[in-house]
Formats: sequence, C-alpha cells, structure tokens
Amino acid sequence: MRRNGRLTPSQQRALVELMPDFGLEFHPEPLDFDEIFESLHPTTLEIGFGNGDTLIEQAGRNPGMNFLGIDVHEPGVGRCLLQARDANLKNLRLIVHDAIEVLEHQIPRQSLARVNLYFPDPWPKKRHRKRRIVQSAFVDLIANRLVAGGTFNIATDWENYAEHIDEVMSRSNLFECTDRREHDGDRPLDRSRTRFEQRGVQKGHRIYDWCFRKAPNS
Repeated sequence: MRRNGRLTPSQQRALVELMPDFGLEFHPEPLDFDEIFESLHPTTLEIGFGNGDTLIEQAGRNPGMNFLGIDVHEPGVGRCLLQARDANLKNLRLIVHDAIEVLEHQIPRQSLARVNLYFPDPWPKKRHRKRRIVQSAFVDLIANRLVAGGTFNIATDWENYAEHIDEVMSRSNLFECTDRREHDGDRPLDRSRTRFEQRGVQKGHRIYDWCFRKAPNS
C-alpha cells in the first residue's frame, strides 16, 4: 500500500540520481536476474523493505547472493538508495511498484532462493483483515516463484496477525515450517532487528518469526 510521507532533499535527489543505478522499472514481462546482476548467484526478494535497513545489511553481508527489494514508500526507497550508494553495493536492485503485480509479471517461476516479508501492514481492524498480504493465493504465488528448497521468512509484532499467518500457512501443503519463534526482540530469526520491530517492542508487543521451506515436489 502506498503511504504518504515527506521526502527530504537528499532522498529526492537519490530517487533521481541513484535509481538509474539501482532501480528496475515495472514491465509486465519476466526479469532475467543473471543479466541484471551480471552473476549466476541466487536471488533473495524482500517485500516491503521500509527504510531498507535489513535489505542493506543482508546484501552487504552476503556478496555471493543477489537482492531485490520491492516497496512503494518513496522516502524509504530514497533512504535505501543512499545506504546502497554509501555501501557501494553491486548486488542490490529496487522496484517501486505493487509487490503482487511484480510477483505475477516480473518474477520468473522457480527463480528465487528466498522471500522475506518483515512486519507487513497488520490491518488490525477486523473489517480490514482481507487486505492482509498473507492470504492463500499469495502463499501459492510465493511457492511458485521459489526454487526447490527455497524459504519464505516472515516476521510480525501483532499477535492477531501471527494467528492469521499460522492459520493460512497451516492450510498450505506447499510449505513446511522449519522454525517458529516468539520472543521479545532478542532472538530475530536469520535477520537483523528492524525499526518497526523496535517500535513494537517498546509498545509491549511480542515478536513472531517464521521460516517456511518450500515442500518437496510442490
């Protein structure tokens, strides 16, 4: 969901000057990751990367993997671009577009090694829960885009959304849960802590982390 926010002058310049280096435009045709990244490395996708802190940290720590981030919040994209420039990252690309449309049209089948979905909009009001991104059709789409043995990593700080995720994922025979953690922000699962997570902990929220592996023959 596109959110309003004020761009700083540096973020605005980043969107103009750095997107040609790090950005990919939306086109309704599959991407060629080997050509885009000029490597044969596996690709990780992060949906809704916020300010890009986790995305930048993982890309810097894993030069042998390619990273693709999708978000529509321009101030966050601008901040991520500035961090990517400062870190001199060569294995990172960003798309500013709706994640579902990107998954449906630009991400080839069985092309992703990992998908990260960290602290998505919880839509806490009951009448809005149908807007939550984690739904059965979305889970099927993620499985279709992952390679055999690929992983789907999720985190949230909303108890009700955690229950929803457990329910939706339990109905799918395309994934098996390899790890599930409930903690106070002190045991993130194969990721760094995020700003959203820190805010949740300050509000007294518990943190929920999952790793789901694509099931064999799915």
